[in-house]
Amino acid sequence: DDNDDSDDNDNNDSDDAKDAAAMDDEPDFFDESVVVDAVANSYVNDVSDGDDEDDEDDEDDDEESEDVELEDEESEDEAEVVTTGTLDDLDDDDELGEAVDDLFGDEENDEDDGKGFSDSNKKWLRRSGQDGEDEDDEDEDELPVEQAARELEDEQAEEARLGEEELQTNIQASQRFTLPSGQEVEAIGKDSEDLTVVQMRIKDNLNVLRNFAELREEGRSRSEYLQLLEKDLCFYYGYNECMMERFIQLFSLDELMEVLEANEVERPVTIRTNTLKTRRRDLAQALINRGVSLDPVGKWSKVGLVIFEASVPIGATPEYLAGHYIVQSASSFLPVMALAPQPNERILDMAAAPGGKTTHIAALLKNTGMIVVNDYNKARTKSLVGNIHRLGCTNTVICNQDGRDFPTLIGGFDRVLLDAPCSGSGVLAKDPAAKTNKSEDDFRHCAQLQKELILAAIDSVNANSKTGGYVVYSTCSIMVDENESVVDYALRKRHVKLVETGLDFGRKGFVKYREKRFHPSLEKTRRYYPHTHNMDGFYVAKLKKYSNEIPKKDLDPSDKAAQAKKAQEAKAAKEAAAPAPVEAKRKWKSKPGKARAVKPENAPEVKPGLRKSQDKVVVLEGMTAKSRKQERQERKQERKSQRSQQGKAKKSKAAEKA
Repeated sequence: DDNDDSDDNDNNDSDDAKDAAAMDDEPDFFDESVVVDAVANSYVNDVSDGDDEDDEDDEDDDEESEDVELEDEESEDEAEVVTTGTLDDLDDDDELGEAVDDLFGDEENDEDDGKGFSDSNKKWLRRSGQDGEDEDDEDEDELPVEQAARELEDEQAEEARLGEEELQTNIQASQRFTLPSGQEVEAIGKDSEDLTVVQMRIKDNLNVLRNFAELREEGRSRSEYLQLLEKDLCFYYGYNECMMERFIQLFSLDELMEVLEANEVERPVTIRTNTLKTRRRDLAQALINRGVSLDPVGKWSKVGLVIFEASVPIGATPEYLAGHYIVQSASSFLPVMALAPQPNERILDMAAAPGGKTTHIAALLKNTGMIVVNDYNKARTKSLVGNIHRLGCTNTVICNQDGRDFPTLIGGFDRVLLDAPCSGSGVLAKDPAAKTNKSEDDFRHCAQLQKELILAAIDSVNANSKTGGYVVYSTCSIMVDENESVVDYALRKRHVKLVETGLDFGRKGFVKYREKRFHPSLEKTRRYYPHTHNMDGFYVAKLKKYSNEIPKKDLDPSDKAAQAKKAQEAKAAKEAAAPAPVEAKRKWKSKPGKARAVKPENAPEVKPGLRKSQDKVVVLEGMTAKSRKQERQERKQERKSQRSQQGKAKKSKAAEKA
């Protein structure tokens, strides 16, 4: 019996090995019949093992043996189970059926019977006891990566659904948007209105303006929608109507919102390396060691660094006090880069305070040449002096004069930098007060002052300079009145032309703006905006002077007509006030160019033999005239008398001494 049992066990082990080999060789999909036979075989083996154990306990009981062989005859997907003994003892295969049902379920109720494995019949592979588990138990069978992927897909689908619903809601809301009454529009900004309501009204208004033909309200004009938009934007962002109206005229609707949002966020803190004392690499390493997080400001600058975080005050580090860098906005680098000063040149910085651009010029000159630094505000020259001393600039001369007087004070510069005073519409994030304290009069005053300064700057430049003859005009404003209009005025009033600034980025200047038309070369100027370049709003233009002559005053036709009329009136008044001319009658005719009198019409004929009459006094009616010869003789006689008097005076003095 023991030998039989060992043989049976050996057969079972060999059968298990064959089963494992057959399963390893199977493809990704498998036949249902193969799995059924395998389960039946394992079930019979379990029964036979139980019988062997009973034989060992009770040797008198009947023994039954079982031999199971698996043969791979036709293909790897087909197997035959050979059983003896205990397979016949199963009552109508009830126990085998229960075992198979535990693994596969009821095949009669399965709609996809015979179709192989699929997502719909994947429950076939569920283990016994799992038929009643919920979907949470199914998730436990998945790998963590699969669960994360499925959750991510569910979240994305949910976000897409919510986005579509929000879009449909916005479209419906925009279609339902109606303008408030005139009284309600006038009340905007006066009462404490909810900002959320104003924001939604701004969005609805913008949607209507983008598709005005289809979404507008009947009987309403576009100007009414723009008026409401201007009121809401002034209330929401804190602008006055003058400034907001100029922004609406300058930008499109979509870009307008980007500009207004950008003006609410401060620009990154930037510093400029002082190359007179250190290099940018060494400065960056020193600041990193002090806990400062920084990066280069961009490929366009070799000296700029942008500061992200700092555990120490940037304006109080030992490197700052030693003059290794200066805190300066990135947009302030641009005018000096456009100026491109050369060593040993004479340069004028007409509006220099607080000195960031001046020290940049000195670093590029390597302390050679000369920089005349001027500022009209005497109080601002203190910061100018401090920065120049701290950064070690030794080629500067500081003065406090009106920039418009420089052509008469000192001229002949190789290059001039004019960072003109302006409205500050490009630095609203730094100076929010400019949102409300600027009016149309301020813009007109700034434009007039800038026109006078740019003419003075051009007149201060020497057009015959071997290396220079350039003027760079810049402002921290984005308004056309202070930029393109001023440069176009200079092109008409002086012998200058626009040249490339040398800056690789930035938007081109306007050639036409609303009803205004400018010179085509204004495309060479550059504009910078907070929402596109992440720096303060700025404007840069570079002019080349090609003649030192000042053209005649070019007046408008109306001015010319007015001046001509005034000249005629003045001439008529002068003629009326002057006395009637006295007609002179000459007795003798003089040679051309000799006599000063005019020959009268009835003068007698002069005979050729009477030429000596030129030496006589010509008597006219009411006046006398002398010939040039007589005048010479009189002067000669006077000199003789003077010499004789001097001689007598000397003799008298000598006699007195004696």
